[in-house]
Amino acid sequence: MLDVTCILLAMPVLVPLSFLIGAIIKIVSPGPVFFQQERIGYRGRPFMCFKFRTMLVNADPDVHKGHLAELMTSNRPMSKLDGIDTRVIRGGIWLRALGLDELPQLINVMRGEMSLVGPRPCLLYEFEKYLPRHRGRCGALPGLTGLWQVSDKNNTTFEEMIDFDLKYVRTQSLGMDVAILLKTVPAVVCQTYQVRRKKREALRAASVPGVVAAPSVDQSSFPTTSV
Repeated sequence: MLDVTCILLAMPVLVPLSFLIGAIIKIVSPGPVFFQQERIGYRGRPFMCFKFRTMLVNADPDVHKGHLAELMTSNRPMSKLDGIDTRVIRGGIWLRALGLDELPQLINVMRGEMSLVGPRPCLLYEFEKYLPRHRGRCGALPGLTGLWQVSDKNNTTFEEMIDFDLKYVRTQSLGMDVAILLKTVPAVVCQTYQVRRKKREALRAASVPGVVAAPSVDQSSFPTTSV
């Protein structure tokens, strides 16, 4: 009821905004407006997840696979690849930072495959590497936002992310969902500021002789990672 009510109330804003985003994508990059990707949802069931396309068609996914594999086996914060990535279409980094690329997932919500609040749906190759403890995060419907996303996600490790998701699975309630939704906007604003700052640092480093620019950005959320 919370999901459907929020979506219906926001439709007057979401519909024209989605058309605008779709038009921008078509203008800046040839190819489809939407991107579909198989994700793992509730109780390990696969489903097709929808997003606005923010990368070039046929972009190499191996960069994200390698980065994710490293995060899962280290104590590094779960930050996304930072810098400038030529695979990301013009303006795509801001769509990701603002979470606007995930608006089509409202279709998944209406289909019952996702909820507004819950753990982010993981990719199949990520799920295959999970230990039994990690797979416990699939005990709730995956969401567009969640407890981890509003808990300074870029400064938490993979295991800490799992802890947040498991806590949500154990204690989820209507009150918790409302609280997480209210915290999502400030979290998105903070994330956008961080992306802007890191992009400026990368550009500054690239313009200084002898300074190595920051590695390229893959704002693919996936894991999920984006709000």
